[in-house]
Amino acid sequence: MTKFDVETELAKLKKETRDRHQMRFKNSKLNLYRGELVDLRNHGASIAELQRWLKSKKISVAWTTVKRWLDNHG
Repeated sequence: MTKFDVETELAKLKKETRDRHQMRFKNSKLNLYRGELVDLRNHGASIAELQRWLKSKKISVAWTTVKRWLDNHG
């Protein structure tokens, strides 16, 4: 029977967590239009209007995605 080494197992789990996190996130397509989105929002555009504006730029996203992006970047 092998002895359980808690430090080795914990190190493996921490590395796996870091690797999973790095793979999960990527740059948003909305970052290309950061200035325009923030300006439009500051001048009174609604989330739905921003969504339609993005659609005219061939970017199809849900309004909740736009809201979440603005909460983080606006």
